Amino acid sequence: MGKQEEQESLREQRDRWEETTLKGTLERHPERLEKFMTTSSAPVERLYTPLDTADLDYGRDLGFPGEYPFTRGVHSTMHRGRLWTMRMFAGFGTAEETNARYKYLLEHGETGLSVAFDMPTLYGYDSDAPEALGEFGKCGVAVSSLADMEVLFDGIPVDEITTSMTINSPAAVVWAMYIAMAEKRGIPVEVLGGTIQNDILKEYIAQKEFIFPPKPSMRLVVDTFEYGSKYLPRWNTISISGYHIREAGSTAAQELAFTLADGLEYVQWGIRARIGRGRVCAAALLLL
Repeated sequence: MGKQEEQESLREQRDRWEETTLKGTLERHPERLEKFMTTSSAPVERLYTPLDTADLDYGRDLGFPGEYPFTRGVHSTMHRGRLWTMRMFAGFGTAEETNARYKYLLEHGETGLSVAFDMPTLYGYDSDAPEALGEFGKCGVAVSSLADMEVLFDGIPVDEITTSMTINSPAAVVWAMYIAMAEKRGIPVEVLGGTIQNDILKEYIAQKEFIFPPKPSMRLVVDTFEYGSKYLPRWNTISISGYHIREAGSTAAQELAFTLADGLEYVQWGIRARIGRGRVCAAALLLL
């Protein structure tokens, strides 16, 4: 049987299924007539067959793991070579309190840390600033100094685990505190692994936690690209975020469009700053 005959046979089987099996079920259970939609408002059909992928070009549309268009992940072994890092977004109150929490999480199976900072820290305020009144340690841990960072990671093997820090406007400063903390403990910076979110463009678009105007803010982002590419090869110097944009009221298509545009803009700024093209693309890889 040729390909055309196979498709025609499958089409006949699908039509028979719709007219008999499916129709009979819906007559007995009219509550199941409702159509399904994804959270992106895209319709989901009741049944998919090879007929729906007849025009699929395997190499162009699906591709292989670790290769463009990356529909199957950025790693050639996907998650079978190494499990993903398990980390809980955590932080509250003082550095001492959050340090105790991190040790508890690591003792109970976490393989990395994800730091939640309080609102004053996210806006670059000291905890005792008048603008920080009533916000200390509410939505995350308060970090106002290198001393706070040292307490936050006291007794934690930052050379053995990776640390993610959800910080944007003051990302360069907070990252510098983390690096200095490790150096004071005698840990070589080149072994430090982790991520700073450092995605300032989405702050102007959605989350609104910016400090400086766009141009100097982008200069700070590019500076972190350059420093990380030279001295911290295991560190992701940006993690481009889209969900804030959706939560601020965009559609799914707008969320994707803005996120991709942000990523391309970071790459362009890095190239103009004469950072190697490959290094910039690697820095922005978490966009994928």
